[in-house]
Amino acid sequence: MEISCIVAMNPDSVIGANGQIPWYLPADLKYFRKTTTPHHIIMGRQTYESIGKPLSNRINIVITRNAYYLSTGCLIAHSVEEALNIAADHGETEAFIIGGAQLYQSTVDLWDRLYLTTVECKVDGADAYFPRVDRNKWELISSESFLPDEKNKMPYRFEVFNKKPA
Repeated sequence: MEISCIVAMNPDSVIGANGQIPWYLPADLKYFRKTTTPHHIIMGRQTYESIGKPLSNRINIVITRNAYYLSTGCLIAHSVEEALNIAADHGETEAFIIGGAQLYQSTVDLWDRLYLTTVECKVDGADAYFPRVDRNKWELISSESFLPDEKNKMPYRFEVFNKKPA
């Protein structure tokens, strides 16, 4: 099973402010949905609670340390290993790590592929950051840049990287 990471960040590696994504970019939401459907998506509890509901047409796995945590429409795991085993046991071919910052940091060495959206904007009050990734270990396989338009108010770029063989 391939382990992928999908993230949107600004050039300063900001991914969040006050528990929320600090921009509204409909094109990225559509890209995220298209890329992750119908796969298993793995997220931390805080990320799940900021979304507020399970994401449709995907198997949602929430990682939490709370042994009693329950959420309708989600599978609960208590470690990254358990979450990945759930996905593998279901025959998943590509599981997605979707955040937040702590989960990205703890799984960075496990990723086989990275789907990176870079949003050209400044963020005040940033409190969540994407971990530093050694770009020498990754090969860019696609890149598309977009200018602002009536729906997407800032420039952005979609890039996909594969991890280079060790």
